[in-house]
This record gives sequence, C-alpha cells and structure tokens, in this order.
Amino acid sequence: MEFSQGVRGRDQELIALFTATFTASEGASEGTLIGDLVRDQLSRTPAADLYVFTAESAGMVIGGAVFTRLNYDQDDRSVFVLGPVAVATEWQGQGIGRQLLTYALQTLREAGIDIAVTYGDPNYYSRVGFAPVTEAFIPAPFKLQYHEGWLAQSLTKTEMTPLKGTAHCVEAFNDPAFW
Repeated sequence: MEFSQGVRGRDQELIALFTATFTASEGASEGTLIGDLVRDQLSRTPAADLYVFTAESAGMVIGGAVFTRLNYDQDDRSVFVLGPVAVATEWQGQGIGRQLLTYALQTLREAGIDIAVTYGDPNYYSRVGFAPVTEAFIPAPFKLQYHEGWLAQSLTKTEMTPLKGTAHCVEAFNDPAFW
C-alpha cells in the first residue's frame, strides 16, 4: 500500500473511484453527484486551495481524500475541509481509509494548516481525531442538514478556539446540496 499527495495526471481514475464507490453505497444519483464534485474540485480549484491524497495498490488508485480551503472573513487561520473521501468497495473494511486520512492529516500539519473540518459520520471520523463542533464554534458555509456531522480538529499544538466570520468554500463546494 502506498499513500501519496497529488493527482499526478490520474484525474479520471480518481473521479471514477468516487463515482463507483458512492454509487455502490448510496445509489446512482449520489455517485454522479460526488463524481461531478470531484471533477469540479480537481478542475476548478486553485492549487493553493486544494490537497488530494491517494492510496494505491499494484499501481491502481484504491482510495482518495480531497481537502479544500475554507476561508473566514474575520479569521486568518488556515482551514481545510475534508470531502469527499472514498475507498474502493472491494478494499473497504481493511483500515485503508483510516491510514489514508492519518497520512493526509499529518501532511496538512507539516504544511502549516491550522484546522481540518469535515461533515460526516462522527463514529468514523473520530478514529482519526475529529470531534463534533457546533456551527457557532465553526461556522459552516451553508445551513447543515445534520448538525451532529459537523466535525473538526486542530492540526497545531494549540487548543482550537472559535472561528470568526462568515465561511466561504471553494467554488465546487458552493452548493447547499453538499451541506
């Protein structure tokens, strides 16, 4: 198993992974939605606002995690939101997602990112250090459908304090359907 950062010309393979994984777990419409999200993230997000991490086995991409910048208009800390993340269906249940996210979060720490947030299953993401936060503590770019799924962690040695101001996500995520 090899973990790496960047797409390295494998955009289509990564998009196909997300589309297939979400289709298998959530249905065709969700697979298309998430595949299109990843396509937009990869093609429309400035490099400084995007981190992509992959897990590979025998030269095939079997896992992926995308982080994009969240800006707060009254806070200068560096914040990135995880989403989406996927592991190929036949590789699930082997800890690959946890290992990939551990690698990704360590890379973000080393890059000087202050806070990582995500919107998902607290039981899953708590395995890699995420904990529930309120929208008052860390404002979301849109009204959340599932408040219990708003999670964050400090990537520095200091305790997280509330983020100030209105949140602004990258263009690909600028749709209430994702929140």
